[in-house]
Amino acid sequence: MCSHQTSENTVRGIAHIVSAHPEQGWSLLCDGSIVFDDCGELRPDGSVVAPHRAFVEQLAVAA
Repeated sequence: MCSHQTSENTVRGIAHIVSAHPEQGWSLLCDGSIVFDDCGELRPDGSVVAPHRAFVEQLAVAA
Protein backbone atom coordinates (compact mmCIF):
# COMPACT_ATOMS: atom_id res chain seq x y z
CA MET A 1 0.00 0.00 0.00
CA CYS A 2 1.01 3.58 -0.53
CA SER A 3 1.87 5.92 2.31
CA HIS A 4 -0.92 8.40 1.44
CA GLN A 5 -3.24 9.48 4.22
CA THR A 6 -6.67 8.00 3.50
CA SER A 7 -8.61 11.10 4.54
CA GLU A 8 -6.78 13.16 1.91
CA ASN A 9 -6.85 10.66 -0.96
CA THR A 10 -10.43 10.81 -2.03
CA VAL A 11 -10.80 14.53 -1.45
CA ARG A 12 -7.66 15.55 -3.34
CA GLY A 13 -7.53 12.63 -5.75
CA ILE A 14 -4.04 11.53 -4.65
CA ALA A 15 -4.67 7.78 -4.53
CA HIS A 16 -4.74 5.94 -7.83
CA ILE A 17 -6.55 2.81 -8.96
CA VAL A 18 -4.48 -0.35 -8.71
CA SER A 19 -7.23 -2.82 -9.59
CA ALA A 20 -10.43 -1.92 -11.47
CA HIS A 21 -13.49 -4.16 -11.65
CA PRO A 22 -16.10 -2.14 -13.58
CA GLU A 23 -18.15 -5.26 -14.27
CA GLN A 24 -18.65 -5.56 -10.50
CA GLY A 25 -18.86 -1.82 -9.81
CA TRP A 26 -15.77 -1.25 -7.67
CA SER A 27 -12.08 -0.32 -7.78
CA LEU A 28 -9.21 -0.80 -5.32
CA LEU A 29 -7.06 2.27 -4.64
CA CYS A 30 -3.35 2.20 -3.80
CA ASP A 31 -4.05 3.08 -0.15
CA GLY A 32 -6.33 0.05 0.34
CA SER A 33 -9.63 1.93 -0.01
CA ILE A 34 -12.38 0.41 -2.13
CA VAL A 35 -14.41 2.88 -4.20
CA PHE A 36 -17.78 1.91 -5.62
CA ASP A 37 -19.48 3.18 -8.78
CA ASP A 38 -22.17 4.87 -6.68
CA CYS A 39 -19.40 6.98 -5.04
CA GLY A 40 -19.48 5.10 -1.74
CA GLU A 41 -16.22 3.96 -0.14
CA LEU A 42 -14.82 1.42 2.29
CA ARG A 43 -11.60 2.59 3.90
CA PRO A 44 -8.79 0.41 5.28
CA ASP A 45 -9.63 1.42 8.87
CA GLY A 46 -13.18 0.04 8.44
CA SER A 47 -14.89 3.40 8.11
CA VAL A 48 -17.56 3.89 5.46
CA VAL A 49 -18.30 6.84 3.20
CA ALA A 50 -21.96 6.72 2.21
CA PRO A 51 -22.85 6.95 -1.50
CA HIS A 52 -23.54 10.49 -2.64
CA ARG A 53 -25.70 10.19 -5.68
CA ALA A 54 -27.10 13.14 -7.60
CA PHE A 55 -30.85 13.56 -7.64
CA VAL A 56 -32.55 13.34 -11.02
CA GLU A 57 -33.40 17.04 -10.86
CA GLN A 58 -29.68 17.90 -10.61
CA LEU A 59 -28.63 15.95 -13.70
CA ALA A 60 -28.22 17.74 -17.00
CA VAL A 61 -30.86 16.93 -19.59
CA ALA A 62 -30.03 16.69 -23.28
CA ALA A 63 -32.78 17.86 -25.57
